[in-house]
Amino acid sequence: MRRDLELMVRHNINAVRSSHYPNDPRFYQLCDQYGLLVMSEADNESHGTQAQFLADESWDNVVEHWNELIADSPDWTEATLDRVQRCVQREKNRPSIFSWSAGNECAYGCTLEVSLAWMKEFDPDRVTHYESAFYRNSKRSYDYSNIDLYSRMYPSQQEMLDYLAGDPDKPLVLVEYCHAMGNGPGDLEDYWQLIHTDPRLCGGFVWEWCDHAVLADHTDDGRPCYLYGGDSGEVIHDGNFCVDGLVWPDRRPHPGLLELKNVQRPARVVAHDPGAGMLTLRNDLDFTNLDEVVDLSWELVCDGIVLDRGDLSFTRPVPPHTETQVTCRPQLPRVGRCHLRVTQRLRVGDAVRAAGQELGFDEVAVPVADPRNQQSVQLLEAPPGAVSPAVEQDPSAITVRGDGFQYRFDTGTGMPTSMLVGDQEMFTAPAEVNIWRAPTDNDRRIRLEWERARYPYAAVRAHECSAQTLDGSVVVRARMTLDAATIQPILRLDASWTIDVAGRLRCQMDVTRTPEFPTLPRLGLRFFLAPELDQASWVGLGPGENYPDKRQASRHGHFTSSIDGLFVDYLRPQENGSRGDCDWVRVEQADAARGLTVTSPRPFSFNASRITQEQLSITRHDVELDPDDQVVLCIDHAMAGIGSNSCGPELLARYRVDDETYHVDLVLAPTRR
Repeated sequence: MRRDLELMVRHNINAVRSSHYPNDPRFYQLCDQYGLLVMSEADNESHGTQAQFLADESWDNVVEHWNELIADSPDWTEATLDRVQRCVQREKNRPSIFSWSAGNECAYGCTLEVSLAWMKEFDPDRVTHYESAFYRNSKRSYDYSNIDLYSRMYPSQQEMLDYLAGDPDKPLVLVEYCHAMGNGPGDLEDYWQLIHTDPRLCGGFVWEWCDHAVLADHTDDGRPCYLYGGDSGEVIHDGNFCVDGLVWPDRRPHPGLLELKNVQRPARVVAHDPGAGMLTLRNDLDFTNLDEVVDLSWELVCDGIVLDRGDLSFTRPVPPHTETQVTCRPQLPRVGRCHLRVTQRLRVGDAVRAAGQELGFDEVAVPVADPRNQQSVQLLEAPPGAVSPAVEQDPSAITVRGDGFQYRFDTGTGMPTSMLVGDQEMFTAPAEVNIWRAPTDNDRRIRLEWERARYPYAAVRAHECSAQTLDGSVVVRARMTLDAATIQPILRLDASWTIDVAGRLRCQMDVTRTPEFPTLPRLGLRFFLAPELDQASWVGLGPGENYPDKRQASRHGHFTSSIDGLFVDYLRPQENGSRGDCDWVRVEQADAARGLTVTSPRPFSFNASRITQEQLSITRHDVELDPDDQVVLCIDHAMAGIGSNSCGPELLARYRVDDETYHVDLVLAPTRR
């Protein structure tokens, strides 16, 4: 229990909901000690009555009848009130409790009206809460006067805006939001961008803290084997739906917990004036002056390298919810992709956190004369070549040979099938156009549409494929479609592969998506590489996994990892390990004897793993995965966001891969010595 609460404090969590029942008395005592706020919830839940059989099973009719069996039945008033009174009476003297919750998911009726009236009369100083008051029938009017907080579970941001537009008399708390199931949650930052705009938005409680799974055994190499619903032969179960926490069962933090920590950092950089050398910070603490608890430092990161650093000083007190300006004048280069990172650290340690612990950081892009990554610029500029590579064509293949390399293309697909560098083959299988990802838990609804569209089985085929020599290079051109059996083409692609004298391979594709199809999981290329290429380095976001809507815990830099170290072992296997906003990535042997570097004129994401997306898609447990004897490198021009649609709203439109046209442009540069 101490470990859980200390982890929460270290990750900027300031409130806990004791869902869906009162906790151990020691829990409240520890929350008093650690300074965590508590919404203490009574043990009332009758969610199962929602599942009663009805002739009309439309949602509106389900809600019309949900409360009849218990919540609005006088037969249950005494029992409901008894549970509320026990909850309140037992912990009424605990200072950490700021709110009493009458229960969870019972719908609303006379039993809760009586209980909330008693609760408010007995303890008028604490705020009252009951989310399920939202669900009632139309047979009578209901009394909401004893509920202080309006509350919703998993609302969309539009629903929150609609509530505020109605000039409500009660603040809104998200009693559950950002379902943290598997790879997720992906929409924390978007929620908090909205929450910070209006004081009537109280914040929320992420669902939930830990993955609930049973430790059954350990593998030979010491990895824990966890079981979830259905693994013990039971008929009625929730599958892995209870594996939905911010930490693994053994309390290792998920990437989602790191995301939450930085989203809930004490302060934010809200403006940057590079000309004046001025940063504007907003103190998001509720009770404390920022200058009394936080030390600030900065780093200038260009092309992944820290070029300059220093400390920042407050010139005046910064009360809660106010802004201040601090001076920051790094020495800027003329060229390079540059970011200014401002880090907040705890000034004085406490019982849980040591002085100097990082509390969070901000990054802002810094404009310079040429904001391109200069290593990428060099890779993208083809060297002059007096002698073009040689090219051979036959009906089934195009072969391009140069000094120390030989590449082969399949005329039936328009894709490279072999990359021979020196006398060593880089590929273990032909390259692919890739739109599939192993569905995350938050893809569980859109997955049905993806599978109906046959995305897992889509493959490219060329309708025309030819080669020509042009300006000292060989250009392989292909007109292609991405198809699956029984459906029309998903994508139409006009591709060119340009091989220069140095053996660099530039792929440019104009892609048109058939708009009737569902949004894509991703759009990119997939390469199957020799197993010896087991080390990765990149300039982009890291060090951990990140996605378009799940990147607040990641920072720009130059990172290295083993291929195995990029993998995130969610208990139910799924898409994981992507690194985004990259300028380049290199996979190579440990001795750097050979490798492959990929870059692009625009930032991209990559994923490198020994586990294919096909295996991830069908495997139930992480310990059942069987790594391949190859490295699978996915280079993604576009990657869908993560969201929290396992229990929450649909993925926000700006994170979907659903444009009608795309232009893919990347360079592959093999290296050897």
